[in-house]
Amino acid sequence: MNYTIFETKDEKQIFILAGQSNMAGRGGVVKRVWDGYVPPECHRNPAIHRLNGNSIWEVAQEPLHEDIDFNKTCGIGPTMVFANIVLEMDPQFGKIGLVPCAIGGTSIDKWSQGSRLYNDMIKRARIALQDGGTIQGILWYQGERDALTLKKAKSYKRKLENFFGDVRNDLNSPLLPIFQVALASGEGPFMEEVREAQLGINLANVITVDALGLPVEQDALHLTTQAQVQLGYKLADAFLKAHYIFRTTQ
Repeated sequence: MNYTIFETKDEKQIFILAGQSNMAGRGGVVKRVWDGYVPPECHRNPAIHRLNGNSIWEVAQEPLHEDIDFNKTCGIGPTMVFANIVLEMDPQFGKIGLVPCAIGGTSIDKWSQGSRLYNDMIKRARIALQDGGTIQGILWYQGERDALTLKKAKSYKRKLENFFGDVRNDLNSPLLPIFQVALASGEGPFMEEVREAQLGINLANVITVDALGLPVEQDALHLTTQAQVQLGYKLADAFLKAHYIFRTTQ
């Protein structure tokens, strides 16, 4: 992959991480126990920070959501891979700030404007900006919960579009890039209906990365560690392509 190199930035390039368990990371988690394996692609990098559960910046490391999705066992997610690959492909990109907000088992209704999860996400995004920086995008992986019933699946697209619009409005960024992951698995029989909704989103700067076919753990729901690595590559590629197009059209 080749990408145009832009000027070095001292301020943080911020990404909001939201959704449910596959964004929070369950790679390597079996029967609520994480095996502790961290792939080399997920290595610590002094240029990658995360806003921890106390809203303090620190050097990021897996599991990224350990003190955010604290009622569950967290393992490997896609985002450390994503951040490392972005910096590898564009060494002048600058410092990356990751803002974990994902919570396992949450439906799209739990993320509606005014809900606790939504308010916490917006609050953490604003805190992340306090000492400078730019929100470069939202990484969003959610929808498994909404595959439980046909009613939820059929209303998913409308609610997802509302969510994207509300987040952009509340962050004063009408064209904020959003990178959503189309489901690889579901908690119920209506995964295809949710996927259809995700793939049917036609909003500016909403880019869909398809996880279908990536291997899942024994629970048939959560991506394996290696699948999360693959997804991280996919997200990085999608971001860098979108970033290149955006910057070259300015």
